[in-house]
Amino acid sequence: MIKLKQTYNMKRLFGFLLFCYCLIVICGAENRDSSFLINKSDDIIEDRLPIADPYVLFYNDKYYAYGTNVEGFEVYISEDLKHWRRENKLALSPKDSWGTTWYWAPEVYYIKSKNKFYMFYSVNEHICVATSDSPTGPFVQDKKEPIWKEKSIDTNLFIDDDGTPYLYFVRVTNGNVIWVAEMNADLKSIKEETLTECVKAETPWERVQANVAEGPSVLKKNGLYYLLYSANDYKSKDYAVGYATASSPFGPWKKYDGNPILHKDKDLAMKLVGTGHGAPFMCKDGSYKYIFHAHWSQEKIQPRTSYFKNLTFSDDGVITIGGDVIRPVVVK
Repeated sequence: MIKLKQTYNMKRLFGFLLFCYCLIVICGAENRDSSFLINKSDDIIEDRLPIADPYVLFYNDKYYAYGTNVEGFEVYISEDLKHWRRENKLALSPKDSWGTTWYWAPEVYYIKSKNKFYMFYSVNEHICVATSDSPTGPFVQDKKEPIWKEKSIDTNLFIDDDGTPYLYFVRVTNGNVIWVAEMNADLKSIKEETLTECVKAETPWERVQANVAEGPSVLKKNGLYYLLYSANDYKSKDYAVGYATASSPFGPWKKYDGNPILHKDKDLAMKLVGTGHGAPFMCKDGSYKYIFHAHWSQEKIQPRTSYFKNLTFSDDGVITIGGDVIRPVVVK
């Protein structure tokens, strides 16, 4: 009788322990980030985000990534910055745009006052703009023509607190030089009389290879304007990012003494070279990140692929690009 009772108690104890184990497993699975569900090798179709000159739009709790890769522009969508899904159609098709080749550096903005998405980009080394009702496109040019006739690349739209729009872009004037012009209200043309030079390659870190300052991005914080840019030829391992500040969107711009803020030697652990031509963006939690491209490897430039790091402002207004690298993947 005693032996039967002991056996019964052992069974009860085993059943209780099994129940606790199952409860722990279930709760643990529920508390994992949802990305766990797609973090299986079978779901990953590319182990890198295959775009250069990248840009991210955050809209309605989703991230949309655009960049240089094909003729026209693809769009990738993510909810966590790690896992990206490629849309099955182009965001902008060459048939909907002026130009035939060299589709570079797209940036997309939602303009609330117009209830439209605007894509600024370069094609045939001229700057263009197309519009859409959706961040995934199709983006179409109403008139198939460049914003202006001069050879230019690398556009960045900045709208100031008073609603005035400015377009920053690169002109080829003794090298690649960053300029700005006020835009007209249609956001499809510039006031050429306002053209003003902003930043050119002058300091040693900017001139390791070629006279290049490109990939501008403008932010405003606490009344101060920040212009982030890349310098050197993109084929150089020393391609890097710096910034300058000004009290006006036209400058004059004062370069940060601690430049570059993103460079292969700033974080040896990331083992990336040719880091640059990115863009800052605000995340779901209100913090900033910086997307940028790098060479395929230490030995090979193409295809360039994109990564993320944190972008932070110190109490005295200094920008830092740091933290662990997010290495995104493309999933089914």
